[in-house]
Amino acid sequence: MAGNGATLLWFEDVSRTDVAIVGGKNASLGEMVRALTPKGIRIPDGFATTAGAYRRFLAANNLETTIRAELAELKAGRRTLQACGQAIRAAILAGEWPEAMRTEILGAYRRLGTRVGQAEPAVAVRSSATAEDLPDASFAGQQETFLNIRGEAALLEACRRCFASLFTDRAISYRTMKGFAHEKVALSIGVQMMVRADLGGAGVMFSIDTETGFDRVVLINAAWGLGENVVQGAVNPDEYQVFKPFLDRPDLTPILEKRCGTKERKMVYAREGLATRNLPTSRAERESFVLSDTEILDLARQACVIEAHYGQPMDMEWARDGETGVIYIVQARPETVQSRADIGALRSYRITAKGRRLLCGLSVGDAVATGEVCLIESAADIDRFVDGAVLVTSTTDPDWVPVMKRAAAIITDHGGRTSHAAIVSRELGLPAIVGTGDATRVLHDGQSVTVSCAEGEEGFVYDGVAEFEVENLRLDAVPPTRTQVMLNIANPAAAARWWRLPVDGVGLARMEFVISNTVRVHPLALTRFDQLQDSAARQEIARLTRGFADRCDYFVETLARGLSRIAATWYPRPVIVRMSDFKTNEYAELLGGRQFEPAEENPMIGFRGASRYYSDAYRDGFALECRAIRHLREQMGFDNVIVMIPFCRSPEEADRVLAVMRENGLERGRNGLQVYVMCEIPSNVILAEAFAARFDGFSIGSNDLTQLVLGVDRDSDRLAGLFRERDPAVMWMIETVIARARAAGRKIGLCGQAPSNDPDFARLLVAAGIDSISVTPDSFLAVKQNVAAAEDAS
Repeated sequence: MAGNGATLLWFEDVSRTDVAIVGGKNASLGEMVRALTPKGIRIPDGFATTAGAYRRFLAANNLETTIRAELAELKAGRRTLQACGQAIRAAILAGEWPEAMRTEILGAYRRLGTRVGQAEPAVAVRSSATAEDLPDASFAGQQETFLNIRGEAALLEACRRCFASLFTDRAISYRTMKGFAHEKVALSIGVQMMVRADLGGAGVMFSIDTETGFDRVVLINAAWGLGENVVQGAVNPDEYQVFKPFLDRPDLTPILEKRCGTKERKMVYAREGLATRNLPTSRAERESFVLSDTEILDLARQACVIEAHYGQPMDMEWARDGETGVIYIVQARPETVQSRADIGALRSYRITAKGRRLLCGLSVGDAVATGEVCLIESAADIDRFVDGAVLVTSTTDPDWVPVMKRAAAIITDHGGRTSHAAIVSRELGLPAIVGTGDATRVLHDGQSVTVSCAEGEEGFVYDGVAEFEVENLRLDAVPPTRTQVMLNIANPAAAARWWRLPVDGVGLARMEFVISNTVRVHPLALTRFDQLQDSAARQEIARLTRGFADRCDYFVETLARGLSRIAATWYPRPVIVRMSDFKTNEYAELLGGRQFEPAEENPMIGFRGASRYYSDAYRDGFALECRAIRHLREQMGFDNVIVMIPFCRSPEEADRVLAVMRENGLERGRNGLQVYVMCEIPSNVILAEAFAARFDGFSIGSNDLTQLVLGVDRDSDRLAGLFRERDPAVMWMIETVIARARAAGRKIGLCGQAPSNDPDFARLLVAAGIDSISVTPDSFLAVKQNVAAAEDAS
C-alpha cells in the first residue's frame, strides 16, 4: 500500500491495516471494497485523502503553530474551549490548497465521475480520524460528514470543513477525556458516491444486540431518506432484529422483531443552497415499514459476512438507492461497547417501590437512576446543566457529550437504539430512555424522577425517587448440576438480558404475556371482526392490523415473533411455551374482548386453559394460537419450542385438545413436536399414568396445585398464612406425581414460584427426583447453588 507520501488512495487500494494513513472509517471501507465486494457486499465507489495530505495542508498554511498555541492557552486555562476551537477552525477554513494537492483531489473527483458515468457526481464527504474507532474509544460522531456535495468548488470547501471538524469543541473535549495527544491525530477525508437514499431509505445496523451484548442477532434501524436522521436521533426509526444462525436457511424467515417507528421526517437532497434538507414524511410513510422482509434478511446476511471477515461485532451504516432498489453498506467499524463488556459479571436491578409512571420509551442500558430533571432544549444552553441531574432534551448530537458524561441519566423525545444519545449513553454506562415523544413537554426543571431501564426493552420514567435494589452476579463460578435449572420468562423483551446465564432452557414461557402486551387484541375480535360491536375497539384494531391482508395474520405473526425472542435467546435448548392461560376476566381486558367473554363468579377455576381450546366459544381463537406456534417452529425455525397445555382437568379433555391441535397442523411427534401438560390440578396427580400416556412431560404449577389441594385462594390476603407449597399434603402430591412420571418414562419439572423464594423447597424437589426446576432469572444463581448442594448431600 502507498504511505503518507501520497495525497489520496482509491478504496480498492486500502486495507484495514491502513488506519494510520486513512483513519478507521476509510480503512474499513477500503478493506470491504477490496476483500468483501467479491463476497457480495455492495459499497459505493470512492477514494480517501491520506493523513500525510492533512499534515501537508497544515504545513503549507503554517497552521501547526496556530493550533499548538491555541491548545496551550486552553490547557493553561487562559482560553475557553469554545474560543480555542473557533480560532483553530477559522484558521483551517481560511487555508489555501497546495496546487499539487488541489489538482490531485479534483482529478480523482473527475475520474470518479467517469467510473460512475456522471460528469459532476454527487458525493458524501466523510471525516475519518487516524485515532478513530480504536478498541477503547469509538469517537462516534466526533467529526463531520457532508452529504450531496456536487461540483469541484463545493468538494474543496467540504474537504476544508472536514479538516476543521477535527477541532470542533466536542472533538477537542473527547480527545482530552480519552487521553489522545491532539498533535498525533490526523484526518483523512473519504469521498464516496452518494446513494440515492433520499428516494429510498437508510439507517444503522449492528451485528450484536446493543443493549445486552447478545451476539446471535443483527439489529437494524431504518428511516426514510438519508441516514443522518437515524444517526443523530432526530427520528424514531423502524427497528428489526434477525436471528443470525438461521440466515443460511433460505426456507426460513428468522425475523424476531419488526417495530414500526414514527419516522416523522426524512432528509433529502436540496435543490438550491444547502446540500440537504428535512421534510415531513407522509402519513403512509410513517405507517409503513421502510424495509421488506427480503431486504431485512439481505442486510442481515451482509452484516454476518462483514462480521465474519473482521472477526468481531460490527457497527455499520447502510443506504438503499430509491432509483435502483440496491442496498449499499456505506460505513463499517468495530462495535466498541458490548464487545468489551465483562461477560463474567451481571448486575441486576429491581425496583421495590415507585411513584406514578410519567413516560415510557426505548431503554438503553439495564440500570436504574434517580435525580432532578435538568431540561435543556438547545445546545446553546448546556452551560446551565447541573452535575448529577437527569438530562432531558429533544435529541442530542456530539456537541452534547461534555454534559452527557456529567448526567445521572438521559431522556430524549426522539431517537432509536442506534441514535447518538443511545450510543454515547451506552459508552458512558448511563441509563437512557430515548424516543419518549414528549419528555420535554411532560417533565420540568427540578422535578425528582426515577429512570428505569431494568424492565425490558421499554424504559419508564417514574415520579419521585424510587426504592430499588442492586445485585452484582458473577457467572464464572456457577456449579454444574444433574438437575436442570431453567427459567420462567414472561416478557420477551427482557429475555435477552439473561442470555449469559448458563441455564438449561426455559421451563415456562407465558404466551398470555405476549398476547396482552404485544398483540393486545382478543383473537375472537379478529376471527369475528364483522360481529364486533365496540366501535372504538374496531378502530384501534383496524389501526394495529393495517398492512395485513388478513387481520388474523396480525395475531399469528406478532405472537410468533414475540415468542421467537425467547426461543432464540437459548436456542437450541428447550423452550416450553404454555398456551394461553388467561382467566375470562383477563381475556375481557383485551381489545374487543368483553363481547366474547362470560362473567364468572370465580374465574380462577372457571372457563380457562384446556376447556377453552376445544369449545366453540373459543375454538377459532385457539386455532390462531396453534398457527402462531406452527409459524414459530416451521417458518422461523425454532424447533426447540415445546408446547404445554395448562389446566387440563381430565384425560378425555386432553384427547379433545390434542385433536384440535392436529386439525391446526400441530401433531404430537410430527417434526419432533413435544407436548407437555401442566400438573396443577389434583386430578393430574391422581390420574398421572393416564396423562403420561397422552403427553411427553409434566410441569408442576405449584401455585395452582397448592391452591386446589388446600382450598386456599392464592390471591387472598387473609389466607396468605395458609398458602404453603411445603404443606405435607402439597408435598405428597408433588412427590407422588414425580414418582409416577418417572415410572412412565416422562420428563417432569416444576415451574412455580416456590423454589425462587424458598431454597429449602428446591432441596426437597431434588431429593424427590425432579428432572428440572424453573425459576425467575434473578433467583437462578441462588437456586443453582442450592440444587448443587442438595445433589452433593444426596
